[in-house]
Amino acid sequence: MRVALIAPPFIAVPPREYGGTELFIAQLAEELQRQGVQVVVYANGESAPGVETRWLFERSQWPIKHDEYDLLKDLDHTSWAVADAARDCDIIHLNAAQGLVCSRFVRKPLVYTLHHTTQRLLSEFFSRLPEVNYVCISEFQCRGEPMPKKRTIHHGIRVSDYRLQKDKQQYLSFIGRIAPIKGTHLAIEIAQQSGVPLKIAGEVQPAYREYFEAKVKPHIDGKFIEYVGLADLAAKNALLGNSLAMLFPIQWDEPFGLVMVESMACGTPVLALRGGSVPEVVQDGISGFVRRSAKDLAKCVPRLPLPPERIRSCVEESFSLPGMARQYIHLYEELFQGSRQQQLAS
Repeated sequence: MRVALIAPPFIAVPPREYGGTELFIAQLAEELQRQGVQVVVYANGESAPGVETRWLFERSQWPIKHDEYDLLKDLDHTSWAVADAARDCDIIHLNAAQGLVCSRFVRKPLVYTLHHTTQRLLSEFFSRLPEVNYVCISEFQCRGEPMPKKRTIHHGIRVSDYRLQKDKQQYLSFIGRIAPIKGTHLAIEIAQQSGVPLKIAGEVQPAYREYFEAKVKPHIDGKFIEYVGLADLAAKNALLGNSLAMLFPIQWDEPFGLVMVESMACGTPVLALRGGSVPEVVQDGISGFVRRSAKDLAKCVPRLPLPPERIRSCVEESFSLPGMARQYIHLYEELFQGSRQQQLAS
């Protein structure tokens, strides 16, 4: 069985910096191949995912302007990739919605992973393409989508990339975009109410500069509330691993929340507000605490720490990269066998 994984053309696979979808594709491709599946990745020419890679555009382009040219470039790349994959691959796995229109022109089974929140217009678009096999990244997300062919496969991480830290230091952590929906201001409130210092890591995007200046920066003193900037994998290991807990006070319906799993892999519990997929990821009282208000989360801080080994085992059991890949392989094999039976019947 040969599987095509099609990425957008703008960011390298794997990404050098930003690129959650591209990291997912790179890690899934390598793990699929390790488990015996032949994989072809369609990306740009700067990509090096460790499997066969094909490309139409040589260079990355980020950030994109989201104008007509970028849309045409995406459609150009994706339609070429689908046409090429249809000739010598058994399964075509898309990761950007634009490519789904190509499902009308190919007979190979198509898989699409929803890397985004539920949006009414997108859901209406998906419902007009009922033959595509949709993969949601949480049960919460799946419940909000109308497509007949859908299933949930949680994201998985390479657990070995994260160091289990058993001894914790007396501070809380926050990692994510500094934005209202991420609840950075609530993380500060939780720290202040619990009396435990907070270290904040994340990007301050231009769209949220005013929010940062008004709600976050006035509290930063370099001691009790500290802003440490962006965090790569090594910095995440140190920041998350040493903290008593990671705060995840989201103000929206999070479709998955990979940083929660990263924290748990370091043996660090997650203190999160209930929203979207959170109750699927965090086992209350075991890998963290899930509450309905920042005030209630602050009351959980005295119950820390929780056993780091047990927290990490939650990731190994439910959110590992090999486990995720096995679920995709099961889907691919199911579709491959169904396609072969249809060909024999015709």
